Amino acid sequence: MVEALGVGHRRCPSSRGEGEVSVEFLVTTLIVVVTPGPGVIYTMAAGLSRGTRAGAVAAFGCTLGIVPHMAAAITGLAALLHTSAVAFQTLKYLGVAYLVYMAWGALRDKGTLTVEEAGNAPRSAAKVIASGVLLNILNPKLTIFFFAFLPQFVNTAEPDAFPAMLELSGVFMLATFLVFVLYGWFAASIRDYVATRPRVLGVIQRVFGVAFLGLAARLAFEG
Repeated sequence: MVEALGVGHRRCPSSRGEGEVSVEFLVTTLIVVVTPGPGVIYTMAAGLSRGTRAGAVAAFGCTLGIVPHMAAAITGLAALLHTSAVAFQTLKYLGVAYLVYMAWGALRDKGTLTVEEAGNAPRSAAKVIASGVLLNILNPKLTIFFFAFLPQFVNTAEPDAFPAMLELSGVFMLATFLVFVLYGWFAASIRDYVATRPRVLGVIQRVFGVAFLGLAARLAFEG
C-alpha cells in the first residue's frame, strides 16, 4: 500500500511542523480510506445485515481500531514491527486467522452477513464495535503504513511535530469514519431488496466470504 501510493521514507516538499493539513495529505488520505479493505467489507456487511445504524457502529469500531496503529507510529513503537520479524509475523498471522474466521462466518450463511428479521434480537453495538476494532488491530500493515505515512507531512525536527501528528491522525480517523459510514449506508440501502431475495443474499454472502479469504491470503504473504 505504501509503495503504491508513492509514500516512502523521504519527506515530501509539503512537510510541515505547524500542523496545517495540506491538500496532498487530504488527497492521499482519501485514496487510502476509499480503497476497499477488511474494514470496508466488514462495515458493508454490517449495513447489509442490520441496517444503517449497524453500519455506522461498525464504521466507528473500525475507526477505533486505527488508534493503536497511529499511537505506535507516533511514539516510535512501529519500529519494532519494522525490525522484528517475529513480532511482525506473530501479529500478521493473528490477523490472518481472524480474517479466515470472518470468511467462515460468511460462507456458512450465519453470523456477520445474515440479514436479521424484525423479530430477532439485534447483535449488540458493543460486539459490532469489538469486531471492528479487532479487525484493524490485527493488521500489522497499518502500523508500518502510518510509520511511513505521517512523517511525510510533518517536519519531525520541529518542536511542535507531536501535536501536528496528532492533528493529522485525527483528520485521518474522521475521514475513515465518514467514508466507512457511506459504505455502510450504501449497503443498508439495498438491504430490503436483498432480504426478499434469498438467492441474491447467498451470492453476496459468498462474495464477502471470498473477499475476506482473499484479504487473509494477501496478508499472509506480506513480508
